[in-house]
Amino acid sequence: MLEIRNYSKIYGDKKAVDNLSLNIQPGEIYGFIGHNGAGKTTTLKACAGVLMPTSGEIFVDGMSMLSSPIECKKKIAYIPDNPDLYDYMSGIKYLNFTADIFGVSAGERKERIKKYSDMFELTADLAQPISSYSHGMKQKLAVISAWLHEPKLIIMDEPFVGLDPKAAHTLKTMMRELCDRGGAIFFSTHVLEVAEKLCDKIAIIKSGALIKSGTMEEVKGDETLEDVFLELEDRDV
Repeated sequence: MLEIRNYSKIYGDKKAVDNLSLNIQPGEIYGFIGHNGAGKTTTLKACAGVLMPTSGEIFVDGMSMLSSPIECKKKIAYIPDNPDLYDYMSGIKYLNFTADIFGVSAGERKERIKKYSDMFELTADLAQPISSYSHGMKQKLAVISAWLHEPKLIIMDEPFVGLDPKAAHTLKTMMRELCDRGGAIFFSTHVLEVAEKLCDKIAIIKSGALIKSGTMEEVKGDETLEDVFLELEDRDV
């Protein structure tokens, strides 16, 4: 579903990501962890088509993000670490705007907006301007908008930040259901307990370089993910 092939990103004399290769298969929730500045957000933005690689290539469902960006973006949804929404819009106008972009029919969007807004207890607030929303409410709206067009791949950067426990549980359920239908999730998180319980596979990145990846069992063995992560962080790349 998502192939990162020899991806590197250089800013001036700093190599933010160094020759990274990963493969996320349909049905997988794939976690991406690392310290602040490790290269996670840079990688996720490249996968979403927001950043161009310095070298390497990104493939979505077999198509190149470089040569077929529009077709790739039709198949994905991207939630950044800080939801940058149009504050002058109401919640419902933003969702309809997103549905228009992805060509979601009137009937489908109405059904999905009601379903997901009810799940996140946001229905009563959709008529209000986004400028009045708390960070958590904005995060919920971003999640709903990402699921509206039923993408094959969802890319998320720290999606649980700002969500209350009930909303976080709802999102985890939605992530698993999407993957059970043959979709895929690639997301970063600093909440290692969530990653350990939720992810099928995990990749650990340090200073732009991949230092370990595989199934959760392959990566952590008999240890906790937190213990493995801290041990790897103490090693030289």
